[in-house]
Amino acid sequence: MEKELELFMEFTSTIAPGMTHEVQDSVTEEKTARVVGSGSLNVYATPCMAALMERAAAELCQRECPAGWTTVGTALSISHRAATPVGLSVRAVAEVTAVDRRKINLKVTAYDAREEIGSGTHERFAVASEKFFAKAESKR
Repeated sequence: MEKELELFMEFTSTIAPGMTHEVQDSVTEEKTARVVGSGSLNVYATPCMAALMERAAAELCQRECPAGWTTVGTALSISHRAATPVGLSVRAVAEVTAVDRRKINLKVTAYDAREEIGSGTHERFAVASEKFFAKAESKR
């Protein structure tokens, strides 16, 4: 019973504008546009950059969520402006720009060793984990 009550409690978090989080990855053959299917060249794939950006945002939000809560991505708008070859490292930085109850807006930026390779905005929404998953599973 206590667990059920916890899921319906109001979302409270310390997520605030200005918070940042950075993640890193390596560009491997498996993460190229040719292999992923988003293009024909052996350069870092846009879907992989998008996933890295979203990972930075998700980890930032998750570390500030109360027990039983998580965030889900609801919007992502990015541009990928520079190619990165296999063998280089890439990193993504997420910065919280606004919080409106359970909606979190973030700026996301990706870099390789030489330059900024992409940027954009990302929106996440806080959800009670079990309730959200149960609703998704009910589609079966």
